[in-house]
Amino acid sequence: MLQLPQKLRNVVEQFSKLPGVGGKSAQRHALFLSQFTEVELSEFSLVIKELKNLQKCSDCGLYLDEETCLICSSEKRKSSKTLCVVEGMTDCLAIEASDQYFGLYHILGGVLNPLLGIGPDELGLGRLRDRVNSDDIDTVILAVTPSVEGDATCAYLKEDLGSSVSVDRIGFGIPMGGSFEYLDPLTIMKALENRKRM
Repeated sequence: MLQLPQKLRNVVEQFSKLPGVGGKSAQRHALFLSQFTEVELSEFSLVIKELKNLQKCSDCGLYLDEETCLICSSEKRKSSKTLCVVEGMTDCLAIEASDQYFGLYHILGGVLNPLLGIGPDELGLGRLRDRVNSDDIDTVILAVTPSVEGDATCAYLKEDLGSSVSVDRIGFGIPMGGSFEYLDPLTIMKALENRKRM
């Protein structure tokens, strides 16, 4: 059987570490890169290497180019007194793309998972509590994925933040255009729980 040279196999192995990239996709990416000129490869590797210098906002956890995060420094967003708590950067980007939320964010970087050793300290939940108090937040929106760990994280945050702030959880349920016959029981249950009076 034909085997790729070790240098290409090393690249395939690295691409395979990316989420959603299987062996065949990783191999396709590696073979595509092998056709780059020396200059193109240098440019590609340089931008990848620069990721180590990526900085995060000390308040919300968003990646930034400037010294201050544009969202956290926005007076309009601060005046909303609303803080949306998300698991990761991709969740924040998805909410921003909806153009329906105009408050502040807080990126947890995961959810509570005692089996993996991820507790309140690992997620910096004390920092979230401090931020709610220092930024005079009225409403916290928990936009955390519905799962056992996500539900446990939301329950913990609700308890930890206490009654001084309104804590909401985003609604979950049937996607637009979705058909009941293709939905799992948990999605249907969440849709029924999150129903609204018309």
